[in-house]
This record gives sequence, structure tokens and C-alpha cells, in this order.
Amino acid sequence: MRVIYLRKSRTLLLALGALIVTLCLVIYPKDGLQAAEEGLKIFWEIVLPSLLPFFVLSEILLGLGAVHFLGVLLEPLMRPFFNVPGVGAFALSMGLAAGYPMDAVITAKFRRSKLCTRVEGERLLAFTNTADPLFMFGAVAVGMFARPELGILIAAAHYLASFTVGFIFRFYKNSAQERQKLDSLQNEGNILRRAVRALFIARREDGRPFGQLLGDSVKESMGTIFMIGGFIMLFSVFVRILTVTGVMGAIYPLVGGVLRGFGLAPELSGAFMAGVLEIDLGCIAAARASAPLAHRLILASAIIAWSGLSVHAQVASVVYGTDIRMVPYVIARLLHAVIAGIYTFLLLGPFAFLSSTMGLDITYGPIKGLERMILSGKHLLFIIGALLLMALLNYLRQRYALIVINPAKDCKRL
Repeated sequence: MRVIYLRKSRTLLLALGALIVTLCLVIYPKDGLQAAEEGLKIFWEIVLPSLLPFFVLSEILLGLGAVHFLGVLLEPLMRPFFNVPGVGAFALSMGLAAGYPMDAVITAKFRRSKLCTRVEGERLLAFTNTADPLFMFGAVAVGMFARPELGILIAAAHYLASFTVGFIFRFYKNSAQERQKLDSLQNEGNILRRAVRALFIARREDGRPFGQLLGDSVKESMGTIFMIGGFIMLFSVFVRILTVTGVMGAIYPLVGGVLRGFGLAPELSGAFMAGVLEIDLGCIAAARASAPLAHRLILASAIIAWSGLSVHAQVASVVYGTDIRMVPYVIARLLHAVIAGIYTFLLLGPFAFLSSTMGLDITYGPIKGLERMILSGKHLLFIIGALLLMALLNYLRQRYALIVINPAKDCKRL
């Protein structure tokens, strides 16, 4: 009875909220239109060209069995460190190269294809949900802060925090069966032969001709990308409505007190509230706030790690239809935000020293269209190559013991 009451109350609240937002759009049509145009611009110039090719590519690679091939090769890396199957490295690589919500799209496909369990899917979402380097180096460091050298600091804190969350979540619902699977990795046969076998089996099970596979990949990817664009426009309008109606302003004093308790300037209240809802708006507000640079950087790093309710809604819509739950994902985002802020604080001192002595400066500048896709592709190839190298080294470490011979000691024994 109580469950039914809660369900009805939630339905009423959602209906009331939707009605209020609709009335606000009627009252403030100009603000709503401007916000929708800004969201559409972000989608058309950044999201569509940077994500669509990777959506199509991931579908094709899954259908051809290439992901299964990489999964076997990368199992010696992903299973010991993050307790996820080797195919998780593909989601990690795509997330690092293309950004939100690429990892969620691929993880949902893995779960539907039975390439991971529900718990493994939740672990994957916990640490593969990352911003792409083009966003941090180009959009945030150059476009928002106008300080290209800050991109290194922001990216380092973001990725270190992500891997830390992944290592923490390796213990999430760790079972005896998974520990047994980890131990069996050291006793399995030739890894390359198993990888090739996995590729052929996956291709045979898919069975679609390449033309049909290509058409299905484009069709499914277009549906997903336009759904993401709709969420971006919706949350852009939602943030503007909250601003013009004064709701955001009413919450600022309370948020300012919380920020002051964490040692941050209360002037960042607006950026904090915007970042809770949407990552781009939050980072822009943090960059423009009248607060010390260190405080603005810490908050920007936390906002990028949190990624905003807009991205959370995109992830929820992508994993809908699977049994992957959103609660572990949200907990991981909170943990990622806190750890990223701490890492940023810890790295500020060494970064200031290195940037002054070595002149660190990685600048992308304004990136659009084809150039963005090419850079993301280069990042993807570099990341997969680095992961394969680490997997190979870890595989060799597990399979072969290093014997050190001490000649002097051996001669004494003789």
C-alpha cells in the first residue's frame, strides 16, 4: 500500500513539475527560445560531429566481433585492476576519446549482448563515464578560462579520479565466482588464439551481412544521437527557466554557506547550481565567477566529474531496458566529483612549479567538425594502443616469473 502511495505521489509531482515548466515557457517565451537555440548550437557544433562517428563505429565493431577480440586481449588488464571483463576496455577507450555518454551507450550494448553481468555493467559505468580531452583542453581551458596551460591540470585530476573510482568499485559486490575467474586467467592457454576464436564466434552469432550491419548501425546511432540532442536542449531551457523565475537566486545563499564550509568562495554558488544541472553551463559560470583561480578550478573539476543531471538523464535513457541500476552510477559520480576536486587541490602546487619552470602548454584552440573527429580518432587509437601494451605486460607478468641469478652467491654454494 505504501509503495502504491509513493508511486502516485511521484506521478503527481512529476505532472505538476511538467505543468509548471510549460507555463513558464508560455510566460517567458523569448528566454525559452534563446536557451533552446544555445542547446541546439552545442549539439550541432560539438556533440553531433564528435559522437556520431563513434556510435556507428562501435556498432560495426561489435557486429564484426572486433570488440570480442580486443576483450580477450585486454582481460589481463581490466579484470585484475577493475574487476570487469576485457571488453570494458573498449568502453573505457571510447569514453576517454569521445566523452559523455559514449561509455553508457557501449555498456548498455554489452549488457544486452550478455558480454557483462549487471554488476560488471554498473562497475563499468562508475569509472568509464569521463569527459573527452578536447572538451577539457579546448572548451574549458582555452574557451572558458582563457588559460591553455590549465588543460593539463584539469585532465590529470579528472582521469586520476576516474581510475581511483574504478579501483574502489572493483570491490563493489565482489563475489567468489569473480575471484575464481581472476585466478583462472593465469592458467589459460594462448591468448591470441583465444582472441581470434572469440572474434569468429561473435561474427557467426551476429550473422548479418555487412550492408545490413552498416545500415542498422547508422539507424540506431542516429536515434541515439538525436535523443541526446533533445536532452541537451531540454536542460538548457530548464536551467534558463530556473534562472529567470528566481528559483536559482533563492537557493544561492544556502549553497554559499555549504561552499564556505568546504573552504570555497561563496561567489561560486551560481556556478555550483548550474553545474549540478548542466556541465557546460556550470564550467562557464565557474570560469567567470569573481573568486580565486584555485577555487574556480577545484569547482570546475568537480563539475566535470559530476557531469550534470543532463548527462545523467542521457545515461538513464541509454541504459533503459537493461537491468543496470542508476543508484551506483550516481554514487560513483558524487565520489568522482569529490576525488577530482581533491586531486585538483593537491596538483595545484606541483603544476604551478612545472608550468613556470618547463612552460607546460597544450593548446587545441577552437575545434570544429572534421578536425574534432580526427583528433578524437587519434586519441582513441593512442588509448587502445596504451591499454593493449599494459595488458600485454601484465599478462607476461602473470604467466612468467622473473628469476634473478646472483653469481657470487651461487659460487659460494658450489
